[in-house]
Amino acid sequence: MPAPLGKTTTRKMPDIWVFGTDDSAATRAALRFFRERRIVVHYSDLRKRPMAAGELRRFVERLGAAALVDTTAKAYRDAGLGYLTLSDAQLAERIRADQRLLRSPLTRFGQQMTAGPDEATWKTWLAQDRAV
Repeated sequence: MPAPLGKTTTRKMPDIWVFGTDDSAATRAALRFFRERRIVVHYSDLRKRPMAAGELRRFVERLGAAALVDTTAKAYRDAGLGYLTLSDAQLAERIRADQRLLRSPLTRFGQQMTAGPDEATWKTWLAQDRAV
């Protein structure tokens, strides 16, 4: 859980969601990125509450199932997915069954999404919001 900001005023951007796990360094870095810029985000720990099927489908449609899979994860190696040739639909079904395969963090701003750490894209999101 991120540290509280105290009485410092924050700018609320309700459309930014971060999905990941508390023990992931990349997820903690994403939360720190937004917290340093005084942006309040919605955070969902995938170990406590798995991602909803509709939300996961949205990520698969935008980025593709292959972009969401963490090929260095233990769950990926244990499932033997490195040796299999799977279509996007089959890979998406594997992700729905075992969300430990997801690359973290998954971030969403409206209809724009990223998988993994991507500070350059996050900065453009913040610039877009300030322009509006």
